[in-house]
Amino acid sequence: MTGILLFIGSTEILIIAGVILLLFGGRKLPELMRGLGKGVSEFKKGTRDITEPIDEVKEVIKDATDT
Repeated sequence: MTGILLFIGSTEILIIAGVILLLFGGRKLPELMRGLGKGVSEFKKGTRDITEPIDEVKEVIKDATDT
């Protein structure tokens, strides 16, 4: 996703924000952003739940090979 954002300039972001504002209106926009924020936070939590056990196993293997 970061790669896509590299090709979008400030003018394009303003146009996209304007279209979103027109589609959803000023009253729905905070609710939409709140939902988006919760979704991103859940995604980060899910990836953290997956990567933490892997990191723990890596540490155990590293400690075992160092001794």
